[in-house]
Amino acid sequence: MTAYLITGANILGGEVADLLIDNGEIVAVGTNLETPADVETIDAKGLIALPGLVDLHTHLREPGREDAETVLTGTRAAALGGFTAVFAMANTDPVADTAGVVEQVWRLGREGGYADVFPIGAVTVGRQGSQLAELGAMADSAARVRVFSDDGDCVWDAALMRRALEYVKAFGGVIAQHAQEPRLTQGAQMNEGALSGVLGLTGWPSVAEEAIIARDILLNAHVGSKLHICHLSTKGSVEIVRAAKRRGLDVTAEVTPHHLLLTEDLAASYNPVYKVNPPLRTKEDVEAVREGLADGTIDIVATDHAPHPIEDKDCEWSAASPGMIGLETALSVVQHAMVDTKLLTWAEVADRMSYRPAEIGQIGDHGRPLEAGAPANVVLIDPAVERTVVPAESASLSRNSPFGGMTLPGRVVATFLRGTPTVLHGKPAR
Repeated sequence: MTAYLITGANILGGEVADLLIDNGEIVAVGTNLETPADVETIDAKGLIALPGLVDLHTHLREPGREDAETVLTGTRAAALGGFTAVFAMANTDPVADTAGVVEQVWRLGREGGYADVFPIGAVTVGRQGSQLAELGAMADSAARVRVFSDDGDCVWDAALMRRALEYVKAFGGVIAQHAQEPRLTQGAQMNEGALSGVLGLTGWPSVAEEAIIARDILLNAHVGSKLHICHLSTKGSVEIVRAAKRRGLDVTAEVTPHHLLLTEDLAASYNPVYKVNPPLRTKEDVEAVREGLADGTIDIVATDHAPHPIEDKDCEWSAASPGMIGLETALSVVQHAMVDTKLLTWAEVADRMSYRPAEIGQIGDHGRPLEAGAPANVVLIDPAVERTVVPAESASLSRNSPFGGMTLPGRVVATFLRGTPTVLHGKPAR
């Protein structure tokens, strides 16, 4: 394995230091480091070094929808975005509701090599919301599943949600809820408000998210388990989670890059690339989720990378599938929305996009500080570069990026997974 000396990097955007990587580990951090004779040097002057990013919410589509994405293409996109680990959602075909399917996804990730893949198991059989899936078997499998979600569908039955929380408590698992009351969102197409009325599109009210979050927080307080809220999107949801954390309850929450930046106004174009679930919300909601991420009410940024083939998006709005790709643009959006606005420092970005998601997902080899003895999962970013997003150039098989044509700051220059470069000079390393 090649040894690498990264010179002159700004560690977490602060002190300038060198990093020596060898044998898959960070050997030393400092200046005037003693290095092996055959070390390869990478000049990182002006670059920021962060621990490899961790995405707790990725759709890799394999098995079943390899026309939209595969584990290989999805993890290549992840590496280009600075991620060294991703959690793959269960809405595959077949659904990842058995030990066999989650092990298949886990092994595909190991073979791909661009990022570690940790499968998320379904909460219910077939994600149908009627009976619990094989949670224990998935937890005991080679994939060692610890996070379970029916994402794309809400576990709307309160009794079933309670049983799921009780079941995973035995092994310290987490239930990640897609908070959407289905009876309040039948036929919903966009955020409910004055604009949905003007556009003639059925509204998705904020209360449909907030009611489920409030219910599940109460259930989790009763059970004493671990609850994670997926893609929180409204001001009211932030306030509910904030109140729960003040009570010391074990609840965590995520926000997506697109909910940090984009608003419902984009739906006026009727361009289905802006159709997503939960929908893009109001400017007030965007400001609230930014504030929630800044003060720690929202624990992490998660991409909800949701690739779709062209035919599922190149159609009328009502027929289009909801979802957006976001692995390659996530860090740039966070820089634009949170760092450049002084709401977060780069050290806090490392917390929200590496340390905390790794902690919630219970993966010890990721989300570690950049220090001697830690696994060499490292990303180098050039924060001064600006780039125009061109969806056709994405490493993903799909092109449904809502940021197409936008100019965003920052570029991932290099990504290392256990000391092996997956990205160098801004391109896949192999």
